[in-house]
Amino acid sequence: MRPARTERQVRVDLAAAYRMAHVNGWDDTIYTHLSASVPGEPGHYLINPFGAGFDEITASSLVKVNVAGEVVDGSGARVNPSGFAIHGAVHAARPEVECVIHLHTPWGVALSMLPDGLQPTSQWAMRLYRRLGRHAYEGLALGPEEQQRLVAELGQLDGLLLENHGPLVVGRSVAEAWMLMHLLDRAAQAQLRAMAATGGKMLAASHELAELTYRQWVGDGSEWDGDLEWPALLRRIERLSPGFRE
Repeated sequence: MRPARTERQVRVDLAAAYRMAHVNGWDDTIYTHLSASVPGEPGHYLINPFGAGFDEITASSLVKVNVAGEVVDGSGARVNPSGFAIHGAVHAARPEVECVIHLHTPWGVALSMLPDGLQPTSQWAMRLYRRLGRHAYEGLALGPEEQQRLVAELGQLDGLLLENHGPLVVGRSVAEAWMLMHLLDRAAQAQLRAMAATGGKMLAASHELAELTYRQWVGDGSEWDGDLEWPALLRRIERLSPGFRE
């Protein structure tokens, strides 16, 4: 049994994740979002204020909203409506999820254009073997009916490729979600580079081998992705982009 998280811990981790995403070049000016549920407050989550760059996010600047898209912290801050549409729907459907990350990374967007999506062609990809769903592109804004389709396609998976749009992952902790996005981005880069170099011919693992590697990776479930990596990542972002804890 893991100890209960505090809102302060979640705020610091989420702010750090925004800064890490900026350092990685994962941001898209002021667009896309990382969100995290608020411990002890079902139906409430934290998200970035609309208009702030990822490199500007701090623990205290994160905005508390409910899954209906209403700012509830009294700040009067503005948040991106598309953030409500995607993140609010996922948090409402998956209350066990702490963190939702949706980005427009160049490699992730390129991967979302491929009819067959992510293939078991790298060890990074094996962690997400048969763990990514797909959601067809329907335009900029997500209405209630599309939200229902999106969460149905996500189901109990680790993420989605939003076709012609970009990747989405979920995690039981901010650290887990961040590591899954890291693995997805690395796998996308490797696959797309190999496809460009060979005209699409790639070595892919068999279904049996990909399944075995996935099971080896997740083990008995007691250790989550990010458990070991997160302290080192926090130390790195403290050096590269201090101030996120404020």
